[in-house]
Amino acid sequence: MTCILLLGGTTEASRMARALAEAGLAAEFSYAGRTEAPVAQPLPTRVGGFGGVAGLVDYLRARGISHLIDATHPFAAQMSRNAIAACAETGTALIGLERPAWAAQPGDRWTHVADIAGAVAALPEARARVFLAIGKQTLAPFVARPQHHYLLRLVDPPEGALPLPDAAAVIARGPFDLAGDTALLRDHAITHVVAKNAGGAGASAKLEAARALGLPVILIDRPRLPPRQVSATVEGVMGWLAGHTAPSTERGV
Repeated sequence: MTCILLLGGTTEASRMARALAEAGLAAEFSYAGRTEAPVAQPLPTRVGGFGGVAGLVDYLRARGISHLIDATHPFAAQMSRNAIAACAETGTALIGLERPAWAAQPGDRWTHVADIAGAVAALPEARARVFLAIGKQTLAPFVARPQHHYLLRLVDPPEGALPLPDAAAVIARGPFDLAGDTALLRDHAITHVVAKNAGGAGASAKLEAARALGLPVILIDRPRLPPRQVSATVEGVMGWLAGHTAPSTERGV
């Protein structure tokens, strides 16, 4: 019997949830719980972590999960690694719903870095006004460059003082558009953009705006994951589900 666990938190995950619900498939949606008011889904929904690989293994077995769709953010690498390990241990069929990474276009001034530390190191020594479009989880390393002014865009208001000495926050939820992001960069006199290569259309406007304004972008490359089956589209995942029978491995249910 097909029973699907959808790991979500992205626009693609919400589209996937609608497709599963419309197809009448038995599925549940899981949020990591980092957003205070997550988007409502048309599937039974849980919020919170699983407790590492062992906890996810227990959950897959207890719920009789036959298929897992990993539609988490491309930078939620630990969750994706846990899913790969847990599915291998339980014999659960796994596919990643992974949006293609952004590719540079004519006029882009991108510097690629491997991680957050690389992004900090790539900032100029002279004072700059930086749009730090990386969320709120990895801000602390930028304290090493206190001479800069940092503009953050967050989904939820910060609970306390920002961990940077000179920073401001804009509270907004995407998708964003070129006109809005161009105005944002101009109004805040931004000189540099730091972003993760998340891909997708909903967050690409900041890169288009930087291109239009001739601003340099420090782009953090995606973390590497172990090999797994991947689809770039909801339709591809639905086709995989249609042609993929539930595994026969005993899962202790």
